[in-house]
Amino acid sequence: MTVTAVGYLAHEGAPKRHEFSLPKPSHDEVIIQVAYSGVNRADLAQLAGHYPPPPGASEVLGLEVSGTVIAVGPTVSRLRVGDEVCALLSGGGYADHVLVSEQQVAVLPTGMSLADGAAICEAYATAWFNLYDVAAIQPDERLLLHAGASSVALAATQLAVNAGNPVFVTVGDDDKLAYCIAQGADAGWNRRQGSFVDAVKAWGGADVIIDPVAGDYLGQDQIVANQDGRIVVLGLMGGRKAEIDGGRLLMKRLRIQGSTLRNQPLAVKGRIMRALEQNVWPLLARGKCQVHLDQVHSIDALTDALTQMQENRTKGKLVLAWPSKD
Repeated sequence: MTVTAVGYLAHEGAPKRHEFSLPKPSHDEVIIQVAYSGVNRADLAQLAGHYPPPPGASEVLGLEVSGTVIAVGPTVSRLRVGDEVCALLSGGGYADHVLVSEQQVAVLPTGMSLADGAAICEAYATAWFNLYDVAAIQPDERLLLHAGASSVALAATQLAVNAGNPVFVTVGDDDKLAYCIAQGADAGWNRRQGSFVDAVKAWGGADVIIDPVAGDYLGQDQIVANQDGRIVVLGLMGGRKAEIDGGRLLMKRLRIQGSTLRNQPLAVKGRIMRALEQNVWPLLARGKCQVHLDQVHSIDALTDALTQMQENRTKGKLVLAWPSKD
């Protein structure tokens, strides 16, 4: 079975339509007919030439999809043709079909739509991995989330609230701040009002900081971090360069760690997906965690979706809808 697929590559800073063929799935691979593709800030970085796919991954843009399994390899054991699933990818998500190891795929939580399914993989996988694997957050530790209205931060807020960890968010406007508070954040700060330092210190400081901004935020993170604090850097929205205070690093015994999910080995991604199935899917099914789906764009409006994300006009997730094959 060879599938002819349509997808979008990065070409001179813009997405370009591309036709290609997917081979018959081998070993533990499956083919998913994609219904929706999730949009991520990493896609903007790839378009700009700053975030190439890891070796062996598809050059097609996109890191997550939802859809229906239409073919399985000979050693596939967890999935069947017809299953409605979501998948965490290293590339290939902006396509109407994807070929992926079943380790990176999960059957959708009970009652979840395919549109919502495209909004959960990357957000909850990134949040789970960085909270529990990288930062090893402990009960009652205090969590600071920058870009608090992003899909990852909203997922992290939900996980932290369910675990009893207080959450402080920084955001870009008062509307986003109110939204984050409604989702369970304990307190927050509009960065348009200046530095977050005094507000976070008055709140009690942070034991874990998830920072997709970097730049001059890193020095401020050090100030508000509590003893033995962990600062996990997920992105460079504020720039690559930062001034670090070596004295604070030593005296507070701080840890600053960069973290990426895309280039993690298959075994790690598989472990994360099984952790989500075991720990997060039940929360989603019971309404203890929510899907933060901001807007669904047609795949034909791909450029509009990317512009919306580039301009930070989001509260949660943007997804792309592919035409139905029915």
